Amino acid sequence: MLLSPSPRLFQEKWYGLIFSLVFLVLGLGACQTPTSSPEASKTAGGGDSVKTLLATKRCAKCDLKGADLQGADLAGADLNDANLSGANLSKANLAGALMDSVDLSGANLSGANLSEAGLIQANLTQADLSSANLTKASLREADLTGAILKQANLADADLLNAKLEQAQLETATLKQTLLPNGQVSP
Repeated sequence: MLLSPSPRLFQEKWYGLIFSLVFLVLGLGACQTPTSSPEASKTAGGGDSVKTLLATKRCAKCDLKGADLQGADLAGADLNDANLSGANLSKANLAGALMDSVDLSGANLSGANLSEAGLIQANLTQADLSSANLTKASLREADLTGAILKQANLADADLLNAKLEQAQLETATLKQTLLPNGQVSP
């Protein structure tokens, strides 16, 4: 005698399958390949991850290469290990942001607020940090090779073991700054 499955069992399996598909679609969309450039939006699905970042302030290990985040409020954001190379973060508020091992090479951070930000081992090569506020920022072992730091405020910042080759520090404020060699500026 063959037993046919009950209609309820059949219905529960379908609900489970539908739920799994919805979870899969929604779960994979957050912060995987965020961007706001028109070219990347075509391949990344419209930059939904940038919207997620702005709403949640969480996007560790995200690919935000070339993203336009000018003037964004990302205070306290978690951007550890993110790729922000070539991104526009001018006048953005990144106070207290977690940005250890972030790639900001070639990024525009002019006029940005990075006070008390964690930028340990960050890649800031060729980044524009002119007029940026880096007060009490931690830049230990950061690579600032060729970075523009004109009129940047580095008061009380930690630059221990940071690379500053060819960095432009004209008119930058270095008051009580822990320098790469371990000395503190006057």
